[in-house]
Amino acid sequence: MTSWTTYGVDRLGPMQGDGKWQAKAGQGYDVSHFAVDWPARTVTCPQGRMSRRWVPTRTRRDQETITVAFAGADCSPCPARAQCTRAKATPRSLTLRPEPLHRAIQAARRRQTTPDFKAQYAARAGIESTLSQGVRAFELRQARYRGLAKPHVQHVATAVAINIARIFAWLQEVPRAPTRQSRFAALANTA
Repeated sequence: MTSWTTYGVDRLGPMQGDGKWQAKAGQGYDVSHFAVDWPARTVTCPQGRMSRRWVPTRTRRDQETITVAFAGADCSPCPARAQCTRAKATPRSLTLRPEPLHRAIQAARRRQTTPDFKAQYAARAGIESTLSQGVRAFELRQARYRGLAKPHVQHVATAVAINIARIFAWLQEVPRAPTRQSRFAALANTA
């Protein structure tokens, strides 16, 4: 967030998805379905009911959040309750981030579903693989020298070595390795 407002730099990368069951299942009402009126400090649900409570709080990691709750009298008889919450007795509640951050998160989530984002991110993935190869095979992470001039020469020599290794692999028709997946991500795919 501050990279754009302070420096005008757009951070290109996937945004963490909404972890609530509605967003994961792709059905029901997740946060993006609710209309937030920031000046009035109210939230309107997709069925037109307004929130009853708006409480600014902080997380354990000292991040600002806003807890929004709806009235039980509005949620209990609602015909769309099953799409909104799985709670048997309590009404729906939402956790929001402060307005600028909330808007940025929602915009990033919308943007990452576009073909333009996928094309831009594919270019980033290419350079990420180059950096990964430099770190893994050519010790790019640590400079052998102090100062600016000698590490610069080391980085240029590393770039040349990466290019030579890639040309050699291309001439030998060595197939490119598939994208690696972390062990943690592999566990998530089996669930």
